[in-house]
Amino acid sequence: MYRKFGKTKEMVSSLGFGCMRLPIIGADPTNIDEEKATDMIRHAIDAGVNYIDTAYPYHGTGFTRGGASELFVGRVLKDGYRQKVKLATKLPSWLIKTRDDMDKYLNEQLERLETDSIDFYLVHSLNENVWPVLKEAGISEFLEQAIKDGRIKYAGFSFHDQIGLFKEIVDYYDWSFCQIQYNYLDEKYQAGREGLEYAAKKGLGIVIMEPLRGGNIVNLPKEAIEIIDKADVKRTPAEWGLRWVWNHPEVSVVLSGMTTMDHVTENIKVAQEAEANSLTTKELEIIDKVKNLFEERIKVNCTGCAYCMPCPAGINIPGCFSSYNDHWVFDATPAAKKTYELRSSLTAPASKCVECGKCESHCPQGIPIRTELKNVKELFE
Repeated sequence: MYRKFGKTKEMVSSLGFGCMRLPIIGADPTNIDEEKATDMIRHAIDAGVNYIDTAYPYHGTGFTRGGASELFVGRVLKDGYRQKVKLATKLPSWLIKTRDDMDKYLNEQLERLETDSIDFYLVHSLNENVWPVLKEAGISEFLEQAIKDGRIKYAGFSFHDQIGLFKEIVDYYDWSFCQIQYNYLDEKYQAGREGLEYAAKKGLGIVIMEPLRGGNIVNLPKEAIEIIDKADVKRTPAEWGLRWVWNHPEVSVVLSGMTTMDHVTENIKVAQEAEANSLTTKELEIIDKVKNLFEERIKVNCTGCAYCMPCPAGINIPGCFSSYNDHWVFDATPAAKKTYELRSSLTAPASKCVECGKCESHCPQGIPIRTELKNVKELFE
């Protein structure tokens, strides 16, 4: 269940607990169900998970202030649990304008997490807009100083852009690790397999986010279920997706944003069994067939990360795209329209978009959200 973390001497659990989709009470993302979430995280740690991942905005209502996730993680890691794990969080890159800003947010995060040092500190969500600003502001000097004074142990970055920029960032600084989106639908998307192999050759530890693509790889259409049911070995769609990622020897940690205890127990079981280069040629062919089916049907490349939220017009943007994709993936199921109408009654329909473009500036996938919301409107309204 443990793998080497690149050129560091650390051994990390192949399953990492992502604290972005914790169970909540009601509809308020800041209202984490602390009893359930505490049980889940501590159960995972007791079972051997030693990589806990959070970030400044997680479980928040926007990107300009800290969310509830870091504060909760600080509490859940009391009673000796902090000593059992490697803690990861992220510098909110989009809020950085000066060198002083970097120290300001790191020091705030140390207080929020109730710790003296962060094991794995990432520069969050690098793209072509924030990267030049960070370089000019002195990101290298900041990371060197933070490592020197012990506030962080290892420096890394998470990435949402094109492969060319990814390689430039990898080569710019002596990073210990990086975090990329990777799953069997995104092998050629963003950093993709090319970036995975490039970073691994440089000795970086590789952390994978969105291994199940925001749940899209779990909720398979009927035709895809028929494909995997023909396999000699019986696995859930989630297990097929996770095993595909873990099959890559370059991968150190696969983050899972678990919401229920069932997610935790299933993922731990798979992590304990999955090894690199363990899938057979026949099994890989099965996944390729499912991949081809998905690629033919998915219309909007949304993972449900909610970086586009909150919408000034009150639209649940990921919810709109979820229903829109469900319509096409699941054979125009009436449930997609019903779910869309329910979401719209609680928030606002796609037709309320004022085309301000704020959402697109935060979207890691580069989705033309305003255009796609018009398509949602045409289909459902």
